[in-house]
Amino acid sequence: MEIKNEDTFKQEVGQKEKQKLKALYEKKRSVWAGLGTFGMVGWSVAVPTVLGAALGMWLDKYYPETISWTLTFLVAGLFIGCMIAWQWVAKENKMMHQDKEEKNE
Repeated sequence: MEIKNEDTFKQEVGQKEKQKLKALYEKKRSVWAGLGTFGMVGWSVAVPTVLGAALGMWLDKYYPETISWTLTFLVAGLFIGCMIAWQWVAKENKMMHQDKEEKNE
């Protein structure tokens, strides 16, 4: 009986040690990961929006129409950027949930 209890105790201590080490690692990583996520979302929205506006300005200059190409492509770029950001955040969220599920096992 003592051997079973001793083995169980060793397993519990080992598992808790792994959890603490992983928590320490994630704590250090979480600040930088949060800033990285914030930056990635910002750039993934800003770049397509600016590129869309630039394309629209070029089209307005060389191919004038009754509609504003600048406004049209600015909105299109904003929409595309938001979709890219949405997909990236969804992917990160999925990875975080997978990590939590592995941690609980």
